[in-house]
Amino acid sequence: MTAVAPAGEHREDNRVPAPRRTVVRRVRAPRRPRLWFEILLIAVSYWTYSMIRNAVPEQEAQAMRNAEWLWEFERALGIAVEQTLNHAANGVTWLIVTMNYYYATLHFIVTMGVLVWLYRRHPGRYAATRTVLFATTAIALFGYYLFPLAPPRLMEGVHFIDTVKVHDTWGSMASGNMAHVSNQYAAMPSMHIGWSVWCGIIIALLATPLWLKILGWLYPSATLLVIVCTANHFWLDAVGGVVCLGIGFAVSYLWYGEPVHRMPRLVPATP
Repeated sequence: MTAVAPAGEHREDNRVPAPRRTVVRRVRAPRRPRLWFEILLIAVSYWTYSMIRNAVPEQEAQAMRNAEWLWEFERALGIAVEQTLNHAANGVTWLIVTMNYYYATLHFIVTMGVLVWLYRRHPGRYAATRTVLFATTAIALFGYYLFPLAPPRLMEGVHFIDTVKVHDTWGSMASGNMAHVSNQYAAMPSMHIGWSVWCGIIIALLATPLWLKILGWLYPSATLLVIVCTANHFWLDAVGGVVCLGIGFAVSYLWYGEPVHRMPRLVPATP
C-alpha cells in the first residue's frame, strides 16, 4: 500500500530532486548580508551598468526622431507641459540651481542611504529589496538599446533650456564637459524615477514614523518635477522607469516567493 501523508503535513514535490530543493531553499532563505560582499556587488553592478549603458550605440538621428515622436504623442495626450515648466523654473535662479544639484546628487545619495538603512534595520529583507533595484536597472538597459531617446534639452526645433549649461552648475553627466563620457541618448526609461520610486515604496512600507513615510512618498514626486524642469526627461520617460520597477518587483517575488514587506525583518540567529 502507498503511504498517505497525515492531514496538514506538507509533502515535498518529488518531481524536483532533493539536492536541488535544498540548494533553492538555502539560496532563498533570509540571511544576514555580508558587508564586504554587498559593497563589492554594488560597485561591480554599477560599473557594469554604466559600461553597458555607455556602450549602447549613440544613434543620434534615431534618438532625435524618437524624441519628436514622443513630444507629439504627449501633445496629443494633452500632457506636453515640460517646456513650460522648464522655462518657468529656469526663471528662478535659486530654484533651478537647487534642482540641478538635486538631479546630480540625490539620485545616488538617497538610494545608497536606503540600502544602508535596509542593511542595518531590515537584514532579513535586504536581499529581496536589493534584487528589486538590480533587476529594475538591468531591465532599463533594454530600453536604452531598443528605444534611443534624446532628452528634451537636446531636441531640435523645440526650445528647451539645458539648465546645467546655462547656470554653469555641476550636474548631468550628459551635459557640458562630461557629455563625451556618457550616452546622451539613454533617456528612456528614467532611472532617476525608477530608483526614487523604489526608495519611496520601501520607505513607505517599512519605515515606522509617519513623517518618514510621508517623505518616502514626497521624494519620487520631487524627483519627477526635477527631471522635467531641468529638461532631462519627458513625462513618459518616468512611466518607463515605473514599468521597469514593476518588473523588478515581479522578479524579486518570483525568486523569493513573497513580497518584500512580508519577509522577516530580522534574520534568525544561527545556532
